[in-house]
Amino acid sequence: MATLRRSLAIDLGTASVLVYVKGRGVVLNEPSVVAMDAFTGKILAVGSKAKKMLGRTPGNIIATRPMKDGVIADYNSTEKMLKYFIEKSIGKSLIRPDVIICVPSQITPVQKRAVLQASRKAGANRTYLIEEPLAAAIGSGIDISDPGGHMIIDIGGGTTDVAVIAMGSIVINKSINIAGDELDEAIMSYIKNKYNMLIGERTAEDIKISLSDVEDIQNTDKLFEIRGRSLINGLPMQVFVTPLDVLEALESPINEIINACYYVLDKTPPEIASDLF
Repeated sequence: MATLRRSLAIDLGTASVLVYVKGRGVVLNEPSVVAMDAFTGKILAVGSKAKKMLGRTPGNIIATRPMKDGVIADYNSTEKMLKYFIEKSIGKSLIRPDVIICVPSQITPVQKRAVLQASRKAGANRTYLIEEPLAAAIGSGIDISDPGGHMIIDIGGGTTDVAVIAMGSIVINKSINIAGDELDEAIMSYIKNKYNMLIGERTAEDIKISLSDVEDIQNTDKLFEIRGRSLINGLPMQVFVTPLDVLEALESPINEIINACYYVLDKTPPEIASDLF
């Protein structure tokens, strides 16, 4: 019976959820978004289908992200989302799978219990938690049992984890709530202030992905057309933004991430600091 039990690894992120099935690799990569009926509480869509509804739903449908800053913000929605993704990855089965889930490095005991309970109710047999910097290091091919030090900067949707690891554990780390979502919000705020135009989260994310290439930042010929609503007359409008606009918009949150790296390096023991150098 034990040989029939599946083993899953789940990256339960603020922006997206990845599911790895042992022997098959990554079988699912979808946004962590849930759309439900506001009156009945029934789940209408999960993942990619639900993300298309963000900012476009009628009054009786709510499309939300149940994860915030890398932890559970809406327990019921997270449980149903996990159940949906597990069943989509391995199908319905009488034998519950064993699951390992990534969590931020500075998660609290209460937040850990919420993840464990949601996983169990979603259909897991046993659930293990692994800190995101360690998982990122393993996924990068680093031998985490090596006594030499390694520095990991894991920028997710809701949190950025900066950690120095050695001998299979985290030596020093810092987790901040500045990551992909904050970058999107910075772009939305910049467009609002500079062009008097409102744009949504999806448009801001498209700008970030299209124009935030550091090697291409000086290419002023590269333009990205965006459309939104004018703050002046309320009518639809369009403008063209350049990589320099994105650089200016993202300066503040990127500096926050850099400061977190400085903090971790400042607290790193001298011997490990020499490995990093």
